[in-house]
Parts: sequence; C-alpha cells; structure tokens
Amino acid sequence: MNPYAVLAAAAARWEELAGGLDGARRERLAEHLAGVRRAKDEQGRATAAEAAVHVLREGLPDEFGAEGEARWAPDVLDDAYLGFHAEDLAVLLLDGHRMVGPVLGPVRERLLAAPALNADTVLRRGGDPYARELIRLRGPGGVLRLPRFQFSDGTLPWMAVLEVNRVLEADRDPWGAADWWLSPNAWLGAPPAELLGGPTEHQLADLAGFLMEGE
Repeated sequence: MNPYAVLAAAAARWEELAGGLDGARRERLAEHLAGVRRAKDEQGRATAAEAAVHVLREGLPDEFGAEGEARWAPDVLDDAYLGFHAEDLAVLLLDGHRMVGPVLGPVRERLLAAPALNADTVLRRGGDPYARELIRLRGPGGVLRLPRFQFSDGTLPWMAVLEVNRVLEADRDPWGAADWWLSPNAWLGAPPAELLGGPTEHQLADLAGFLMEGE
C-alpha cells in the first residue's frame, strides 16, 4: 500500500495509537520521518517513508498489519486519509504540536504563508536564545520561522508585540498567538498585526487580556 497513506492514517489516529509504541520504536519512527523530510529526491523520500511504515507495522500490527489496513484502507484517498497527510505525522512527532488534519492543517498553512524570518537570520545578543515572547513556528521540514510582523525594522521587535505575546502566552501556544495577530478582529476592524506602529497600538494588550480572561 502507498506508504504516505499509511503515515497519514497514523496521523489521523495518533492520539489513540501513540501509547502502543515503546520508546525505542517511537525514536526509530521519528528518525525515519526526519529522513522523509531531509530526502533530496522522491526515491529517498519513499525509502524513508517505507521504513517508517515498517516501524508502525512492527509495533502496531493490529492497526497496520494486513487485517488492520483492510478496515481503514477503503477510506484512503491517494496520499491522504480523512484529510490527514504523511507530513502531519512528522508535525505531531517531530514538531510537537497538533496543527494538523482537515481543520487545523489549513490554519497552519495560512499562518506559515505570512511573511517570516528564518530564525537563523535573527540577530541574538551574545548568543542568547531568542526572547521567549517572540512567536516561533515550525515550517516545512521543521524549519523555525518567526512571523515578520513582529519586527519593526530588521530584527528589532515591536515592544507592543512582546507585551501582547506575554499576555497571549505565545511561548506556550505560538500558533494561537499567531492566529490572533494575523486574523481579522471585529473589535479592531483589521488584523491586529496591521495596527502595529499606529495610534491604536496601545489597545492591543488590553484586547488580548480580555481574550485570555474569557478563556
């Protein structure tokens, strides 16, 4: 069977299946998924994907052996399964967040489509880690990206961004924080990111606070 479809099926059911893999197999699966990402050609990608599938079949035979696949295979559409894709399993296992599948996957793609800086291009004083207040998103291949709206000039962050990101707990939920900044806001009449540097910038922290209080 198409190995990408098998990985997609694993992603769709990862929450219920993950506990069935021991630590060693999870590490092997992660290594092969990283290999899928690193592959320079389709042959290398397919080889890594097949190796990842072998780990699933070995560790979860009831789900990914012949009998298991017979139960869910009819729902597979090309490389996808119920709106999930092979990359979604890599996101779950390697990137450690749940922005995957037919609902959250498009949100992830929309947020990653916004202008961003590669983390390696952002200057760090004395080699210190990036400010925890900055939103950091894992893009294709696991590359770390910092949405461009956070910086007023070059790599200098807006002070308002740091303040709001603290309120939004961006270090804990960077995707939620990015979505707040980049989505239209009914109260403001525009995405909050578009108001940085303007006369209503001072309202952003209060509005973010109201959001967090309502959760």
